Amino acid sequence: MIEINIIKPLNTADGEINLAVDKKIEDGEFLTLFGKSGSGKTTLLRIIAGLEVPESGYIKVDNEVWFDSKRGINIPPQRRNVGFVFQDYALFPNMSVEDNLKFALQDKNKFKKVDDILKIMEIQNLSKMKPQHLSGGQKQRVAVARALMREPKILLLDEPLSALDSTMRQKLQDELFFIHQKFGIISLLVSHDIGEIFRLSSRVFKISSGEITHDGSPSEVFANQNISGKFKILGEVLSIKKSDILYIVEVLAHNEIIKVTAIKDEIKELLVGDKILLSSKAFNPILTKI
Repeated sequence: MIEINIIKPLNTADGEINLAVDKKIEDGEFLTLFGKSGSGKTTLLRIIAGLEVPESGYIKVDNEVWFDSKRGINIPPQRRNVGFVFQDYALFPNMSVEDNLKFALQDKNKFKKVDDILKIMEIQNLSKMKPQHLSGGQKQRVAVARALMREPKILLLDEPLSALDSTMRQKLQDELFFIHQKFGIISLLVSHDIGEIFRLSSRVFKISSGEITHDGSPSEVFANQNISGKFKILGEVLSIKKSDILYIVEVLAHNEIIKVTAIKDEIKELLVGDKILLSSKAFNPILTKI
C-alpha cells in the first residue's frame, strides 16, 4: 500500500498552484490520473519515483518511509522499488534491447531474468536490435520490459500509449493489464483517453489545478451512476444533425458508427468530438456526456 500526503508548489500556465495529495492506494489497484495538462499528474508520478521532492509531507510504501520532510528522510530513486515508463520511452539509443534490460537489472548475476522478461513481453526476436530500428509499439514493450527488470512494487506509466495508433494502442492496453495482474503490482497511469481508463482502471483520480476533485471507479468519476440500462458503451460524437423535431447523433463506438435519435435537451451540451456514454433504458438509447 502507498500512503501519500504531500504538498508541492507548481508553476503552471495559470500561475502557481499547489499539488496537494492525501490518499492511500491499495495493493493491486490500477489507478489512473486524469486531468488537464499542468494539473500535476506527471509531477505526482515523479514524486513517488523520487525524481522530484515535495515541499512537505510524507510517502510510505508498505510501512517503509520513502519521504518525510519533518524527519529529513528522502530515499533516492535507485532505492525506491518502482518501474517508470516514460512518455518518450527513454531507451538508451546506443544499446540493444537486451542491453537496455541488462542495464536495469539490479542483481547483475541474474541475467536469466532478461530472457524471462523478453519472453513474457514477446520481444525475444528484438533482443539484438537498437531502439532506432523499432516501431512505436515495440519501443513501448521494451520500455515496460525494462521497468519490470527491477521487480517493482509500483509501475508508473506516463502516457506510454499516446503516440500509437488505435489498433496498436488497444493491443498494448491488453498487455499492460496482463502485466499488472501477472505481477500483482500497483499500477499508476497518466492518461487522457477515457476509453483506455475504463478498460484498464479500477480507480481514477481526477485532478484539477493540483487538487484531486474526484476519486472513484471510472463509472463513478465519469458517468452518472443513476443511469441504468441493458448496455453501456463508450463512444465519440462524430456528427449532430437535425431531422424534423429530432436530432440524429452519429457515434463512433468500437470502430462502428451508431446512429442515435435524440431530443433537443439531450444534445444541447454535446459537441462533435465529445466522449459520451451510450446506454439504454426501456429500449430508448440515452446519450450522456462524460
